[in-house]
Amino acid sequence: MTIQNAHGLHVRPATKLADLAGKFKSNVTIHKDGQDVSARSIIELLTLAAAHGTELRIRAEGPDATEAVDAIAKLVNSRFGLE
Repeated sequence: MTIQNAHGLHVRPATKLADLAGKFKSNVTIHKDGQDVSARSIIELLTLAAAHGTELRIRAEGPDATEAVDAIAKLVNSRFGLE
C-alpha cells in the first residue's frame, strides 16, 4: 500500500490504523525498509516515518487475516478519512 495523504502517517492516521488493527484477532504487522512494526502500536507506527508516497506492506496472521488486510488497505486508500 502507498501512503497517499499529504502529511503521511502522523499521529491521527496512526491512531486510526492502530485502533482498526486492534479490532481483529489476527496479528497485523506493517513493513517498511526492513523494519516490521505492530499495527496495533501507535508509537511503533510512527517510528516508520512514513511520509506521503511511502510504500508499506501489510502482513496478518490469524483467523481473520484477510479481513484485517482488506480493512487496513481500505483505510489507507481512503487517506485515513482526513482529506
